Amino acid sequence: MSPAAPAARPPSAATPPARLTVSGTASCSVVIGAGVSLKTGHLLDSTAVRVALVHPPVVAVHARRIAEELEQSGRKVLPLVVPPGEAAKDAGVLVYLWSRLAEEGFTRSDAIVAVGGGATTDLAGFLAASWLRGVPLTLVPSTLLGMVDAAIGGRTAINIPRGKDLVGAFHTPDHVICDLDLLQGMKPADYASGVAGVIKAGLTGDPGILDLVEADPRAATDPRGPVTAELVERAVRVKAGFVAEPPHGHGRREFLDYGHTLAHAVEHAERYRIRHGHALAIGMSFAAELAALDGRLDPEHVERQRELLVSVGLPTGYPREAWERLRPAFAVDNGPRGHRLRLVVLEAPGRPVLLEDPEEALLTEAFTRIGT
Repeated sequence: MSPAAPAARPPSAATPPARLTVSGTASCSVVIGAGVSLKTGHLLDSTAVRVALVHPPVVAVHARRIAEELEQSGRKVLPLVVPPGEAAKDAGVLVYLWSRLAEEGFTRSDAIVAVGGGATTDLAGFLAASWLRGVPLTLVPSTLLGMVDAAIGGRTAINIPRGKDLVGAFHTPDHVICDLDLLQGMKPADYASGVAGVIKAGLTGDPGILDLVEADPRAATDPRGPVTAELVERAVRVKAGFVAEPPHGHGRREFLDYGHTLAHAVEHAERYRIRHGHALAIGMSFAAELAALDGRLDPEHVERQRELLVSVGLPTGYPREAWERLRPAFAVDNGPRGHRLRLVVLEAPGRPVLLEDPEEALLTEAFTRIGT
């Protein structure tokens, strides 16, 4: 445990929004602050006359407010309501959206705006990437995990029966608008799911995040807490650093997958009834045990990670008997890199590395250690 945590920045209603630029193949502006989504129209390209507003029912009230602001700025808005959660990331939903854009005659001069969690932004990103081979996109993530992870970096995808995120494309949004006011209506378990993404950012890129969470787990899980804005900004900066590299390379972008190989297998096994952040916490626990067994990570860091996850209400284990069902999914999730199994592990907080083709016995033992 760190001897001293950094002091959190005091909250202030007058605090100006944070503005970041995510560079890479294409640049993306990120705005973080309270109420910033109600100025969405000011950020859009002035040539965008029509806007397709993609959102699930749960954020309908806020989507309507954004639609009103867009209309006041002279745009015509086409509301496109999609299912909540992972049910949105379906080929049938995508075909419906394509059909609606075709009916309205959407062109490359029009724009797509998405309001919702990570599943909605994934879907809308793929819609924007595939419609006329690419149209302008603005994302307004309404969940913590969406803000710190899904909306940043241009990875878009839908699910198929064989697994999660197997069909997709890279399409960098023009803008990501992180309105902290949208977090205040989240259920505690959903918010904790997002904190998993914040902790992942700390483990892979900014250990100071871990100090903040460790110093006051209750504040870290409170959307109105004094550290919320800082945690979001720091986590976004971590991801921005990783996604600055080309999307199809073998570089630091791969470190974003820390915990994801097992997490995706668990989500598929649970038919997406488990929250992504909860599955991610299980996956990170597995990765930490694997790194320790391979002699890369000190046991004290494994225990610290476990305590951090538990302190914010996240799971760190999974039924031991599920291993035989989960193991085959690793090959599918690792498919883009060929037949060699590549897992992201840690040598220390802030020092992720790739572990290639670990022995089967190590994989089994690591899962046994998190088995319940």
